Formats: sequence, structure tokens, C-alpha cells
Amino acid sequence: MKTPAPAPPRPPVAPRRHPGAPRRRPLGPRLALGALLLLLALGAGHAVLWRMMANQLEAGLATWVQIRQAQGWRVDHAPPVRGGWPFSATLTLGAVRLEGGGATVPGGLVLEAERVVLRVTLPRLNRLRVEMPGAQRLRLAGGEWRFAADELVALLPLEADTPPREAVFLAERLRLSTPAGPMEVGSARLAAASSSTATEAEPAITLDLSAEEIDLPVAADAARGFGRRIEAVLAELSLSGPMPLGRSAPAVRAEAWRDAGGSLELRQVALRWGPAEVAAAATLALDEALQPMGAGTLRVTGAAEALQALTDAGVVGRRAAGTARIMLPLMSRPAPGGGTEIEVPVTVEDRTLAIARIPVLRFPTWDWPAAAAVPR
Repeated sequence: MKTPAPAPPRPPVAPRRHPGAPRRRPLGPRLALGALLLLLALGAGHAVLWRMMANQLEAGLATWVQIRQAQGWRVDHAPPVRGGWPFSATLTLGAVRLEGGGATVPGGLVLEAERVVLRVTLPRLNRLRVEMPGAQRLRLAGGEWRFAADELVALLPLEADTPPREAVFLAERLRLSTPAGPMEVGSARLAAASSSTATEAEPAITLDLSAEEIDLPVAADAARGFGRRIEAVLAELSLSGPMPLGRSAPAVRAEAWRDAGGSLELRQVALRWGPAEVAAAATLALDEALQPMGAGTLRVTGAAEALQALTDAGVVGRRAAGTARIMLPLMSRPAPGGGTEIEVPVTVEDRTLAIARIPVLRFPTWDWPAAAAVPR
């Protein structure tokens, strides 16, 4: 007897919907609508955040201008223009002019900028970027410099109700017009920090400077011996002691700073220029006549070649150079990287720079203004 073939499987029966149950809608359109609403909410929130950032920039600028004006400065600029959407908020100022500082800077200061851009970028809402594209002009202590750069930027922290106590300045291909002729700096970085509550043993101002590929003016005397290009410069210094405030004469404040034990510490100064590599450290102060004085050490690689270059340029006199040539072999020692180097004491006293007790340079008298300049 044949076994009957199995019956084919029945197709699944769709569940019967209750007449009163709601009809289910497809999931795709609902997801798309939710995503659209989320994007709209994010866009609206971002617009509110951008407007808040721009408002804070304008408020901060107005506060800064009011503080400078209360200190006797004159601040002029064209009406600010907002921009930077969507990733940053910017204020662009044209025809900027800052003038004053006679109470703190001998001779006063005038800074003119073709354009200044204030920028806050997401997500770094606690940092202000100040950009200075275009041509600039600085007049300081009777001298005038015109300059421009491919990039000229200052970075400052933003803290509520607190002026910035630190800043970083960056420059790329900085071009300057000086009384001796044009010069150029390939790249430079300056980090500055200050403390208004510093005591005698604490730094009130610290500066860290580095620069590379510095092309000096053709007319510079030292350039004839060492060449126009300084390969690299590095300097770390701190100004210690309480800084006298107020608008008294610079000479009065300098005397108070000196009497409070103020000093300038050159923690490190390094230079690579032509045949010489120089490293120095020193501590400087003011003497009874408010002239620089101090002592430190100087380490030089390529000293003989550097001495010859300075002699040829007329920086070091022939007589002093002859004495130095006799002393150099006695002071030389093997350098870690090969060749020889010298390490000698350096002093500044009675406006005279002496290296290994040999006077090499006489400074002109530093004339402090007797009274603070009154802003016009």
C-alpha cells in the first residue's frame, strides 16, 4: 500500500486586525521626520549659541575699550562687523588705532592696524583668537616700525570678569620696516604671563621667546661680519618683584621697583648666528643711578671666528680684540659636539659690558622721563 504524500504547507495567515485597533504606519517616514526635527532643533540651538558668542565678543570689546579709556588711552575703530558662521563667531574691526601709555611707556605708544579680527571657535569657547591681517604701524619710544605678516595672531584665555594674565603671540613671515632698512622673521612665538600679586621672590612677568630665520637689514653693522641671517634665537626671562602701579613718573616707579628688590633674570638666552653659537644666563637690576647692572655667564662656540667678525665690523676695538685673542686659548675647552668652546663671566657695571673682565662695550645713559606724559 502506498503511503500518501504529505500535504503542502499552508501559507501563514495574517493576524486579523480588530475593527477598533489603530492602523500601524510604516516606520521609515517616522524616523525621517524625527531626524528632521532633531536637525532643526540642533540648527536652532547652534544659531542661538552663535548669537550668544557674537554678543559676548561685542560686550567684551566694549568693556576692554572702557577700561583702556579710563586709563587714559585713546581707542578708535570702525563699527564691528559680525561673521564666522557656522563654526566660529568673529568681529572684524577696521582702521584700528590705539594711542596712549605715556604713564607706563616712555614716549608713549601708538598702534595702527588696517584690520583686526576677534574670533572664538567651537569648541574652544574659553579662548580668544586675535588676528591682524594687513599692514600695521607701531610707534614706540620715539621709533616707528611698519610691519605685516602672512599670519599674525594673539591667543588669550577668556575668563569672566578677569583680564587675561597670559597670552601667546604667533607670527609667520613677519616683515618689518626699520630705520636701518627692511628685515624679515621667518617664524616667531612669544608666550607672556603676568601676576599682579608677585612678591620679591616671585616673577611678576615671564616671557618665553623663540624665533627662526631672522634676516637683518643690509645696513646693520654686525651683519657685515656674521651675515644677514640669524638662524635661531631663544630667550626665557622673568621680571621679579612687586610692580608699582599708578600713573607716577617711570623713573619714580623704577626706583620703587629697585628698592623693593626687583630684578630681571635671563634664565636662558641662546643664539645661532654665522660662525657663533652663544648661550647666556644672567641676573640684572638697577644701580643707584637707575642704570642696568648685573652678572652672569656666557658660553660661546666658535669664539675666535666670532671675535674676528666683530672686530671687522667695528663692534670690538682692535686693542680689546688683541687682548681677547691672547686670552681665548687659555679659556677654551673641548665642546660636547666637537670643536672648542669658552665659558666666561659677564658683568654689566657703570654702563660697561665686560666679558672675562675685559671691557668690550660701553652703553649710552638710559634717560628716564622725569614725569609721565599726559595723553592728548
